[in-house]
Amino acid sequence: MKNLWFFLLPIFFLFSFSEAKHPYHVGSVEINYNQKSKTFEVTGRFFLDDLENGLNSKYGKSLHFNDLKFKTQLNEALKNYSSEYFKLKTNNKFLNVNFVGYEEDHESVNIYLESEKIDNPKKIEAAVSFLYNLFDDQINIVHIIINGERKSEKLNYPNRYLFQQF
Repeated sequence: MKNLWFFLLPIFFLFSFSEAKHPYHVGSVEINYNQKSKTFEVTGRFFLDDLENGLNSKYGKSLHFNDLKFKTQLNEALKNYSSEYFKLKTNNKFLNVNFVGYEEDHESVNIYLESEKIDNPKKIEAAVSFLYNLFDDQINIVHIIINGERKSEKLNYPNRYLFQQF
């Protein structure tokens, strides 16, 4: 029992202060090829406060998630931010990637993107640098899924490029 308290006590103190932020800056990006639509469906998941601060820093505004009055501005900011910090290339061709929308909860935001149609992607290259404008310790975990085969890679700032062959 004493060992359990030794372990739990630091965790309690870590999370008991309302102003305390999470100690890591991590996001994930899933790039999933949809065989039916012949498009890549992309989902980026980020801590809400990190993404909010990243957008505010980038655009010099005060935007807030979980507040409906900012919905239109957030859609525009996320569209522009995603087009700058995410690029996708397959079979030696850059793809147009469109912002579809976002969802939020109290702690995270999911960003949804979709590529133009492409047949039989074999060689995938991506540039992923979400939140690099804010944190020099940002880590983005990237998962690429084609025909059920998943390949994952961890990108630590400043590394933004990845390459996978399927």
